[in-house]
Amino acid sequence: MGKRKKNESNFLVQGSILAVASIISRVIGLLYRIPLKSIIGDIGNDYYGTAMEIYSILLLISSYSLPLAVSKLVSTRIAKGQWKNAYRIFKGAIIFALISGTIASLIVYFGAGFITTYIVMTPLSKYALEVLAPTLAVVAVLGVIRGFFQGMGTMMPSALSQLCEQVINAIVSVCVAYVLYQKGMKIGAVLGNPSTYAEAYGAGGGTIGTEAGAIAALVVVLFILFLYHPRFKRNAKQDRTKKLESYSTIFFVLTITIIPVLLSTTIYNITSFLDLGVFKQIAAMQGYKANDYSKMWGIYVGEYKVLINVPIAIASSVSASSVPSLSTAFAAKDMAQVKRKVSYSIRFIMIIAIPCAVGMGVLASPILQLLFHDNRELPERMMQIGAISIVFYSLSTLSNGILQGINRMNVPVKNAAITLFLHIGVLAILMYGLDLNIYAVVWANTFFSGMMCILNGMAIKKYLRYRQEILRTFIIPSISAAVMGGAVYGVYHFLINTTKINAVATIASICVGVCVYGILLLLLRGLRENELRNFPMGSLIVRIAKKLHLM
Repeated sequence: MGKRKKNESNFLVQGSILAVASIISRVIGLLYRIPLKSIIGDIGNDYYGTAMEIYSILLLISSYSLPLAVSKLVSTRIAKGQWKNAYRIFKGAIIFALISGTIASLIVYFGAGFITTYIVMTPLSKYALEVLAPTLAVVAVLGVIRGFFQGMGTMMPSALSQLCEQVINAIVSVCVAYVLYQKGMKIGAVLGNPSTYAEAYGAGGGTIGTEAGAIAALVVVLFILFLYHPRFKRNAKQDRTKKLESYSTIFFVLTITIIPVLLSTTIYNITSFLDLGVFKQIAAMQGYKANDYSKMWGIYVGEYKVLINVPIAIASSVSASSVPSLSTAFAAKDMAQVKRKVSYSIRFIMIIAIPCAVGMGVLASPILQLLFHDNRELPERMMQIGAISIVFYSLSTLSNGILQGINRMNVPVKNAAITLFLHIGVLAILMYGLDLNIYAVVWANTFFSGMMCILNGMAIKKYLRYRQEILRTFIIPSISAAVMGGAVYGVYHFLINTTKINAVATIASICVGVCVYGILLLLLRGLRENELRNFPMGSLIVRIAKKLHLM
């Protein structure tokens, strides 16, 4: 019993470590996008975002599935005491990553002009995309090492490298974007179009930060691996496994493990790339000028998606940490533990995602004014419409990881393919039939994430014979968040009318919202003491709650 509790505690702690690192990384990513946007503008954001979308798809195909596959394979072998085979999996995956990453880099570098001109109709994003090409090989190797440590049951190397990556990315992106923007102005002046080339060069400078951050993160994990290597060797010496897996077997196992994950993650994440192409093609046919739809897309990727992705990052982190532990419990046929881990992870996500969605919806304009000095109606309406997708994307991302952890990796693929087909239809109808322009993309993505929640939820119920607890997972957080939303709205409008300072009103209302939500969650018994202690700084929160008689 004690061992079971310890395993569950470690599972939540590891998920929390990666979740906290992801939140901090996303916050850093959000903060550097503020000066970056002021340097390159909405159209520059379009060039930057377009290059990043194309890069992300190639990254998904070449290496995104590797960390998940490596963590899954390593964790199952270590659970059986096969340390030597676990290390062979790691070495085989490194070779695999170098090959796939190099091929992807070459495709991006030599195909940048064709892709940006004829597929996504944004020719000047070519410069930013070419800069990103070598990063694919770096990130592939980085992903394998992170996956190896996650399979070992520790998220700390991934968390540290993630933080380092974002810090370097932020500093280099802003500095180089400014320098290259000035250079682009001079080149553009000679060619007769100074602003366009300045924005394109500035976007290229922003992507140099991505490459520098990835290299810095790789250095960090290599250093940790060097320190950890002697300990792993000691464990390997105690391994009495007689049959070592051949590298041909390892490549085969990696491939058959990667393909379902690859298909699932690619289909699940390719929506944004397809949205980019479909939106610009239809907008052009509807008579919108290139400058207009470029600005709309720049706001979508440079403001809306940047903000929405901060809370969704938590779900990605918990999903990454859940797969190895779920795989281990599932391999041991401990279904009771599998169900407990599923329950804890879903509750953890909902307790965070639901208030984030409410807060983003209520404070859409104040947050945009605070961070981007943007009081336009377009981004505000995007945030209000798309806030609910925070809940849907968080839950669907986590449910993908759960299904992969219980060896039902083909199920998210099928669900994502069905939903993607319907998503494109919804997007086309909303753009053609209702002329909703960029709002159609927001509505279609909300539909996509909601549909994935439904299909994945049905699959989890079917294969695990599992039913999620409703009251403490959904109802209590929703009630608490609704009251919080009212409090936040009231406090903000009171302070903005009295102080006339948006920053003061916004920050104060967010602080009040956090306190109101937390107090209600505890009073309504949405969290128990043993669960709260497994959260970051949980013991401190428990002590404060008891002093205030909230627990």
